[in-house]
Amino acid sequence: MITTTVRGLAATALTVLPLLGTTPAQAAEPLPLADAVQQLPLAVESREGYQRSSFKHWVDEDKDGCSTRAEVLIAESRVTATVEPRCKVTAGQWYSYYDGVTLPAPGGLDIDHMVPLAEAWDSGASQWTAARREAYANDLTAKRSLVAVTAKTNRSEADQDPSTWLPPLADARCTYAVDWVATKLRWGLSVDEAEVEALAELAEGCGQEVVEYEPAA
Repeated sequence: MITTTVRGLAATALTVLPLLGTTPAQAAEPLPLADAVQQLPLAVESREGYQRSSFKHWVDEDKDGCSTRAEVLIAESRVTATVEPRCKVTAGQWYSYYDGVTLPAPGGLDIDHMVPLAEAWDSGASQWTAARREAYANDLTAKRSLVAVTAKTNRSEADQDPSTWLPPLADARCTYAVDWVATKLRWGLSVDEAEVEALAELAEGCGQEVVEYEPAA
């Protein structure tokens, strides 16, 4: 049995995956949530040609034996996770902020792409290279690109955006809006009219929430 945190190793590898040899991006200036929403590019979405397999995910980018899913579980456990051989995570303590549920075992957890893969495709990822889509689907560098949440809430969200789905826990919605906007800005993804209207309405009730992000390489 091992009890170690390895998420940072994969994150380092993924930082340079899309464009090898480039200089790492610098963090953008923090913005109030309402201002950050206005920075999102507006475009009509299209799902034409989407396949989930277009985003290769849960890879072991740094070849340490742990998949992206395992690395997120290890990093987000509030206690030291129990990790068996072959990086099988068997116990820990995870707080699903979407619904305020704490779980002691990973079986009831999904790793949610903050902006779902289909939504990313609709919003610009359809034009990316396969390598960049893989980097997006396994983004361990940004804290909230991937988040462990209850399978129930992840599957209720499915491929929806904030115009049609919000976390069931009301207290989580401002955090969710910040994470959503930060992820879209990080990856240069667009929003449609209904989405930006929903985000702007959320921002009105989110006080001093600030969006911080580092553009993906």
